[in-house]
Amino acid sequence: MKRSLKITLALFLFAFVFCRNSFAQEPRDPKELSKCICEAKAGDLVCLEELKGAYFKDNKYSEFTEVSKNLCPQNQEVQPAINYYIALARYSQLKYLEESKSWDEYFAKGNDYRDDIVNSAQKAVSLTTNKDAVNIYAKLLIYQFHKDQQDALGDAALSDLMGALPEYAHANNDIKVIKIAADKLLSYGENGKSKEAYKIYAEKLTGPEVKDAELKNFAADFYKDGNLELAENIYDKYIERILKGLPKAKSVPELIAIAKDFTYRDNALCDPLYAEKVFKKIEETGEKKAFDEKLMYLRGFNLEKAKVFTQAKDIYVDFLKSFSKSSLVPEVTYKTGVIFVYALRDIKSGREYFEQLAKNEPVSSYSLASLYQLGLLKQWEEDKSSAKELYDIIVAKEKGLDPERLSLTQERLKEIERNKPLDYNIKVSLDTSLKEEFANLDMSKVNLKPSLYLPEISKEVEISSSASMGPTGCLQVELQYLWSGDMGGVLPSATQPGFKTSYKSTGTKLLIMVLASPEGKLERGIDLLDVTR
Repeated sequence: MKRSLKITLALFLFAFVFCRNSFAQEPRDPKELSKCICEAKAGDLVCLEELKGAYFKDNKYSEFTEVSKNLCPQNQEVQPAINYYIALARYSQLKYLEESKSWDEYFAKGNDYRDDIVNSAQKAVSLTTNKDAVNIYAKLLIYQFHKDQQDALGDAALSDLMGALPEYAHANNDIKVIKIAADKLLSYGENGKSKEAYKIYAEKLTGPEVKDAELKNFAADFYKDGNLELAENIYDKYIERILKGLPKAKSVPELIAIAKDFTYRDNALCDPLYAEKVFKKIEETGEKKAFDEKLMYLRGFNLEKAKVFTQAKDIYVDFLKSFSKSSLVPEVTYKTGVIFVYALRDIKSGREYFEQLAKNEPVSSYSLASLYQLGLLKQWEEDKSSAKELYDIIVAKEKGLDPERLSLTQERLKEIERNKPLDYNIKVSLDTSLKEEFANLDMSKVNLKPSLYLPEISKEVEISSSASMGPTGCLQVELQYLWSGDMGGVLPSATQPGFKTSYKSTGTKLLIMVLASPEGKLERGIDLLDVTR
């Protein structure tokens, strides 16, 4: 029994490749196929799949339906599968008519096709149980149909499908249908339900008969295929095993490698929150020394990009205590100050980090950035003379390190010299970050998203924003996007939810956007980019 299960687990991942490639050849004679179908046992879909391929490749859905309706009335065992394929043919036909814009047939016969989908799929369900693959396929198709129609039956169809998956998994070793369902749910945006389905699949895939090395390979393969949900489910099982079965000297390096795979990288598969989950597992082993300079920085950077700012700050503070001589100290110190002020509303702590960095010699882009932040805070507090002193230091020390910072500083000096107020967008960004009246703006409903978090100098970056403000009734809300921070010299208008820019200097760039309407300030968001050479 164990040998059989191992063989199944090792081979079922290739089932789709077999099914897809096996029909690349010329189909068998229709009479031969018909005989094969009629002699098949319940759940044997190979010959039906071949017949489907012969007709579907030329979009002959109606012909396939007519042939199928007359197949093997004497063999009741194959009727559920035949009915499922009839429903699938009509579903595919409607999709084809939409894509080809064949509107005459679509509107003339669309309702008949929809009836065929519902009636045939329901018949397949009623003739089977949750232990049969055809039952799951049919329920998935019913869900897809109602979801596409956006009708009131979609939720019930989804609930019916999800209720069937555990029973099917319990009764069967061949579980590819569960992965198909999970993949389809993910494509329909049902992230929570797809996660449940992937978990069921992973539970079945990761039985005690599977060795640790095989389990790790399964997870790595799904990661390479871009299926992070499934990879994470299987890695969870693998991690659970190695923490129990391996000494720390062997398990911790394994955990570090997994965490690194999921940490944030531009244009790469990643899940920063899962990476942090693994980092916590490392921490729980008590192997504090595992977090060397590079790994601790990576953990903080990963949390920062995930916008889990409180935890990122904690890691950065620990980094500064543990690695005070690191070349990364200026960057980490600056980011810690920014997070305190703009994310955590703590001007006192943020100022301490900026002041610490501003004293550094020789001068660097980070010390200039800290001086600028200190100047902004003073100017916002109406202490213009102190702000001017700080800005004057930047002008005196700026030696081509950061021309964009110099330009911003000169703008602030003009405001002070001409007795003008602080730039409106900057003032709003500081008001909403630091004033108690805006404490409800917690950055949960606005997300800033650069196309690159680690752009090279002069590389174009597209900055976009998205907001989830909830229902607004019948009113069309007029939104304003109040941008400030390091925007590379670009000045987007208040109507722009995004913009394109590039940077002429390296270092950390702070982006801030406050979302406003005629009724007031609605939300705020911040982000940090790290420009490299």
